[in-house]
Amino acid sequence: MAADARVILTARKNRPVSEPEKAESGDPLIEFKPLFEPRTVAVLGASSKDVAIANTFIRRLKDFGFSGAIYPIHPSAEEIEGLKAYPSLGETPEAVDYAYVAVGAGRIPDVLAAARGRCRIAQVISSGFGEVAEGRALQADLVAGANAGGVRVLGPNCLGTYSPRGGLTFPSDAPRELGRIGVVSQSGGLSTDIIKRGQWRGLRFSGLVTIGNSADVEPHELVAYYLADEQTKAIGVYIEDIKRGRAFFDLLRSAQPTKPVVILRGGRSAQGRLAAASHTGALAGDGKAWEALAAQLPVALVDTVDEFIDVLLALQHLDLRPEKPTRNVALFGNGGGSSVLGTDIFASMGLDVAPFGEAARLPLEALGLPPGTSVVNPIDTPVRTLQEKDGWVAGEILDIVYRHAKPDVVAMHLNLAAFVGRGAIDPVGNLFKVIEETQAKWPGIAHFALALRTDGSPELDESRRHYREKARKIGVPVFDEIPAMARALATIAHLEQRLRSRDTSAPLG
Repeated sequence: MAADARVILTARKNRPVSEPEKAESGDPLIEFKPLFEPRTVAVLGASSKDVAIANTFIRRLKDFGFSGAIYPIHPSAEEIEGLKAYPSLGETPEAVDYAYVAVGAGRIPDVLAAARGRCRIAQVISSGFGEVAEGRALQADLVAGANAGGVRVLGPNCLGTYSPRGGLTFPSDAPRELGRIGVVSQSGGLSTDIIKRGQWRGLRFSGLVTIGNSADVEPHELVAYYLADEQTKAIGVYIEDIKRGRAFFDLLRSAQPTKPVVILRGGRSAQGRLAAASHTGALAGDGKAWEALAAQLPVALVDTVDEFIDVLLALQHLDLRPEKPTRNVALFGNGGGSSVLGTDIFASMGLDVAPFGEAARLPLEALGLPPGTSVVNPIDTPVRTLQEKDGWVAGEILDIVYRHAKPDVVAMHLNLAAFVGRGAIDPVGNLFKVIEETQAKWPGIAHFALALRTDGSPELDESRRHYREKARKIGVPVFDEIPAMARALATIAHLEQRLRSRDTSAPLG
């Protein structure tokens, strides 16, 4: 690693004297099990008279299917949301795995100290701490109170945890299916976008944790959990500040097993750094350190939420192949102009849509496809071609491509508007059956990705949503446009190359 990047990644040497030292754990799966799979949840800040945010949290726990005990904490109420209330964290019938804290900032240090070793993790939604200058001393008091009470703290200034396996959620109507993507985010609002927008695009999560100011639990600790978690296949991180960059880097460098990490970083510009400071009190680091990280390790840097979701979606469905990094693309779809532009996009990202050799081209020509069809690569198939044999002709085309062209990835694109009013047969639906059969027939030969384009009409957007769900069930990532698909596949190629370098080179120094 370059010397300047080493310096940038190194943590700030000294914390303020007033900030207590934190207890660090051994096994992250043990330490953070209460965060992802709590048996008991305490809720502080709910009201017996009004509907406070903590009341909403209790209702969402019930709606989402949380099966453990819920203990409202209130100094005087006997019952909240139909549940018996208790005066403090130290007085519940059994120890608390996870506490949701939504009381005034000034009360929180004493509330945490009162846990008396009977609460494992407290998530503090309240703000007014280190994200504002006048709250920094109070944040140090919060950490001191947590240490006194034997509590690890998530936050403050965070929305909490979304864990399908544990029955926890902060957004409403989040998917209950357990997925393979683990996310750590310094922004709660952005996390809601990631969950909800990801949901409609087919993304499913092993967990998502918001960390806010990360006064205690830090990003690298949660990344360590996901690295050790068998349910998690790939990791996403939204970050504005890494207090201990060296710990983060060393974790990724030494991780076994290796898992790809996608990083969306806020505060890349001078103005963004000012916004980050007011958001979470973050001091965003120099971009060179992040670039050095991605240059050496299976880490991808992305610039937007859409790209973040797209790359994680690709990682959810595609198995990385470091022994044969992605380069050669077979581009297949309807729309000549789209195929040409798609070829340009892939080429600009270092991927090749090279013409097929005779071994593939001649049998494709022998299919006798209708005029207007091109089988050179890109394979340009007008709708009337894709309607041949009610859409099943695509299976014959793909069989030849897999058998003779042997690409690293098949990138299919369909303009759904072109299929409207084409009769009672559903050639697109049949195409999904073809894709599933082809994947089963040629396992491990090539990645498969799909771009489904629409004209923006509500009807076609709903149709795309329907087909997305079909694709999710057969393990195919779906993108809105060819450029988004190309960017995601180029990132897959980058990650495969980094894994290959890691497997074949000496340890990083």
